[in-house]
Amino acid sequence: MDKNRLLWASRRGMLELDLILLPFIDNIYPTLEEADQQRYQALLACEDQDIYAWCMKREDPADPDLLRIVHIVRANTGLQGH
Repeated sequence: MDKNRLLWASRRGMLELDLILLPFIDNIYPTLEEADQQRYQALLACEDQDIYAWCMKREDPADPDLLRIVHIVRANTGLQGH
């Protein structure tokens, strides 16, 4: 997925998610291995409420691939202390 499409897909209906995902796209996504980039793209297919709950550590995704990318997002967005 090219960067413009990725940025568009990362803009969600929730400001809170935009504040998490958009900096991640700019700062971390380009450094990820291809497999993790694909995991991030799969994450974007999930519901906003689920992504938000996962990012805020309220829940963990059952899928191990989604869990891996959620851990990467959490570790790189300043949310690891929450």
